Amino acid sequence: MGFMAQIVALLLLIDAAVAAARLLQFNSHGAFKILQVADMHFANGATTKCLDVLPEQYAGCSDLNTTSFVKRMIDAEKPDLIVFTGDNIYASDCSDPAESLDAAFAPAVEAKLPWAAVLGNHDQESSLKRSGVMDHIVQMNYTLAQVNPAGVATIDGFGNYNLEVLAPGQDSEQESLLNLYFVDSGDYSTDPSIPGYGWVMPSQQAWLRNLSSSLQGSANQSRPALVFFHIPLPEVNNFTSSQIVGVKQEMVASPTFNSGFFQTLVEMGDVKAAFTGHDHVNDFCGELQHIQLCYGGGFGYHAYGKAGWSRRARVIEASLSDGGGGVEKIMTWKRLDDEMLSTTDKQELWRRRYDPSFSSSNQVW
Repeated sequence: MGFMAQIVALLLLIDAAVAAARLLQFNSHGAFKILQVADMHFANGATTKCLDVLPEQYAGCSDLNTTSFVKRMIDAEKPDLIVFTGDNIYASDCSDPAESLDAAFAPAVEAKLPWAAVLGNHDQESSLKRSGVMDHIVQMNYTLAQVNPAGVATIDGFGNYNLEVLAPGQDSEQESLLNLYFVDSGDYSTDPSIPGYGWVMPSQQAWLRNLSSSLQGSANQSRPALVFFHIPLPEVNNFTSSQIVGVKQEMVASPTFNSGFFQTLVEMGDVKAAFTGHDHVNDFCGELQHIQLCYGGGFGYHAYGKAGWSRRARVIEASLSDGGGGVEKIMTWKRLDDEMLSTTDKQELWRRRYDPSFSSSNQVW
């Protein structure tokens, strides 16, 4: 084999390895586990001090505590995918935002785990603007993030994309069993007459509607979907304490303008849960019109929090039915960054409802 032929063969092997690494599949036990990391607010590492910790914790507490927590969660839960749901860095405090991004996501890269990310409202507040932050993320190792969907001429924001989770041992030609949607919820309103945070735009909702319709399975069998974005929906304000699992300890900082994104999710029909960050000391899930709306809970130590209230992460696990009929249920729980990585608020988010009058390929969802 000539030198050029060897180079070509090596490049093909590399491409095949990269493609395999990007393929998401349920494991041999029929489970797929996602670790949600919300609001790391990473800045400059060891020199960036913690916020809102107990006095005895403050000395020596830094961004490195956030890094340690990510590593502990990876070791404890062994996720199949890590999803970072925005405010990954606190850009206004970063000496070099590119270096901060590299350090923030380093535990996922070092573990050689597939990971995805969306942007929050603080990621771009430095020399790297919103497009530049996403451009940097998509070039990192083991990331599955995309700047925006291919073939879509016009779409607002940066970081709108989807991932598909296949059955064990399947290849990319197979239909997905679980669909994951990632949406840029913006940063701040650009309309002078509307104060506050940004929102999901009509162009993004149109893309998501079309995508959802194209991903529905054959024989009218819906595939469940999960959606990830940073800023919570205005509808989250509707929940009372008796309607949630978890705690609400601050006001919901949603957009003041309702763009109809929640109604879009309802009408799509496949989304079973939405996962956000943004409000660090809220960590609850609440169900509205058959969709669970969940916070991740504040993760990062350079983010505001509540002294004595542990930083936390959310874990989501989808499980296949024994008979091979698709996803049976979706569970979630949280892990606290305490000595034992305590588990709390384990709950079932969704379960397929069987109707005996239908065939196995036409079950009710």
